[in-house]
Amino acid sequence: MLRPFTTKLAATIRVPLHQAIAFQRQVHSSATRLQSNDETPVSPPASEEAKKTLPQKASHIVRSILHGSEQVRQETKYTLSKVLARGKYVHELATHSVKPGCMEEYKAVVGELYPLIVRNLSPGVKLVGSWETDIGELDTAVHIWEYKGYPALSAAYLTYRSDPEYQRLHRKMLSLLRSRKSQIMLEFQFWPTHPPASKGGLYELRSYMLKSGTLLEWEQNWRIGVECRKHHEVPMGAWFSQLGDLNQVHHLWQYPDLQVRKEVRESAWSENGWPETVLNTVPLIQKMSSRIMLPMPFSSLK
Repeated sequence: MLRPFTTKLAATIRVPLHQAIAFQRQVHSSATRLQSNDETPVSPPASEEAKKTLPQKASHIVRSILHGSEQVRQETKYTLSKVLARGKYVHELATHSVKPGCMEEYKAVVGELYPLIVRNLSPGVKLVGSWETDIGELDTAVHIWEYKGYPALSAAYLTYRSDPEYQRLHRKMLSLLRSRKSQIMLEFQFWPTHPPASKGGLYELRSYMLKSGTLLEWEQNWRIGVECRKHHEVPMGAWFSQLGDLNQVHHLWQYPDLQVRKEVRESAWSENGWPETVLNTVPLIQKMSSRIMLPMPFSSLK
């Protein structure tokens, strides 16, 4: 009887007894098959799995019990690195807290500085949009930049440091700020950033701080959710953070006015799949915020 061995195994690797018993049976079955193969005079070429020794097979079973299937881990890795992100661009979310009473002067300075960057300094850079917060964190400006990958991001930063006109305007802008914050993001594969457009109205940036390890589940649910919302409005963009504050997701929407926003959001509940999206994603959130924004005159999205 091997029950004492099984009990000792369960205590050593800290798994339930029934899993250790299952492990013992698999090892015993493997040993029986190996013995049978030895008695077979002619056999086809062995697969890689069949070439494993009994200790190797036992080690594989133990790893599966403790850490899960290697195939599942590889598929999860592939999903996160290749499927989750669109992979074409890198985006930057820049948030500026402006000194009270200085917003108009600030907009005049960045209205000169940011077109200079796009026009003359960085061919691999586009300004997705620039907005002033109207409801939410007031005296705040939000800018979203688009780079053709990390090389373009690094090249832009080097150019900014060496260009005299950029430095002059940048220093002037800094004198009008209380603080600033930067976050590097990737756009979701299923939700590409909207190209430049003049739609008027207002924009809403909804930001979600997710629980660690739930980003994939969020993406899977919002693949369905955004299709429901497309029947009522045009999604403008969605990103997840890579540098800066992590485990954070941002969704950008556009509405003619607040009343239309209310009607659109209410009508989405009639779509099959939207209630389930909300039900499945609310438990993933640690913190969320919403800001209503008005586009600046030079914004690509306005």
